[in-house]
Amino acid sequence: MDNITNHPAVKNLAIALLALLVIFTAAKTISEFKSMNYIGAGVSATNAISVSGKGEVIAAPDIALFSFTVEKEGASVPDAQKKATDNMNAILDYLKKSGVADKDVKTTSYNIYPRFEYTGTSSYGGGKQILAAYVVSQTIEVKVRKLDDAGKILSGIGEYGATGISGLNFTNDKQDDLVRQARDKAIADAREQANVLARSLGVSIVRIVNFSESGSGYPQPIYYAKDVRNMGMGGAAEQSAPSIPSGENKIVSNVMITYEIK
Repeated sequence: MDNITNHPAVKNLAIALLALLVIFTAAKTISEFKSMNYIGAGVSATNAISVSGKGEVIAAPDIALFSFTVEKEGASVPDAQKKATDNMNAILDYLKKSGVADKDVKTTSYNIYPRFEYTGTSSYGGGKQILAAYVVSQTIEVKVRKLDDAGKILSGIGEYGATGISGLNFTNDKQDDLVRQARDKAIADAREQANVLARSLGVSIVRIVNFSESGSGYPQPIYYAKDVRNMGMGGAAEQSAPSIPSGENKIVSNVMITYEIK
């Protein structure tokens, strides 16, 4: 028996088995530690409170934005383009004389398309489609920086033959600054609420661990004068400048802040 135990091959096998046992035990231990770490990773050990804050800034608008359209028909594309170009150039010249800078006038669309009509229709729907005219339509966006001139300019564009005026909106040139002010107020509001809550709970605020914001700036409702709606739409040849109340812009910021406490 002793001879078998002392045989070199048996000793080597025993050493190999022992080594495998040690490796298996070590791997099992590491796996257990990893499992424990993973399970705990999804559980936050931080004590925290979440508060919301709101900030508002009221500002009088300093810019008027609107769009107008010139639409002309012709027997051919060049004919329609010439009519539209002549009409548009007259309006653009009027805008320049009214103090509107070139940088504040921008084309937003330019379209050319045929207009068809149907003739010889019958009770069986056997009408014939014919080309009636070519249509050229151009839309311009205008920015008026002198609000007192907005009504006069709108009226003038109508008198010069604009076929549509739309999208009148009052905004602020430095909108980003107003948004920043509203955000600062919202953060201050949230911070104050957090301090009050912390005192009530008997805890101390450590740091901010999460922050989110939502909000937007928008004008108060604007009521358009009747003359504005009728400009270029068959209204009177001479029109008084419409009254254009600009209202106020309210910029709102809502924040949610989470603080770590101890």
